[in-house]
Amino acid sequence: MKYENKQTGNGGIITLSNDTDEIGRLTYTVFPEEQRLVISFVLVHRQFEGRGMGKYLVEESIRFARDNNWKVYPHCSYARSVMKRMNDVDDLLLYR
Repeated sequence: MKYENKQTGNGGIITLSNDTDEIGRLTYTVFPEEQRLVISFVLVHRQFEGRGMGKYLVEESIRFARDNNWKVYPHCSYARSVMKRMNDVDDLLLYR
C-alpha cells in the first residue's frame, strides 16, 4: 500500500492505493495561521470496506499534521470516532 498527499492551496487529498487500485481517500483543509488541519471526509471504496483502510488514512493524516506541528480537527464523523478511540492523539486532537 502507498499513500500520496496532493496539496492544492490550503486543501488536499491523501489517497491510499495498492499496485492497481485506489483504496480510498481523505480530504482535508489546512489553516496554517491557526496551526490546524481539518479532516473533511474519509472515503473507502466499497470493495475495500471493513479492513481498517479508513483508519489507515486517518493515521496518515495524523502523521502529516505531526510533521507540521498542527492540531487536528476531525470534522468528519468517521475520523472523529477513529481518533476518539486512539490513545496517542490527545496532544493534537481538537473538538468544538
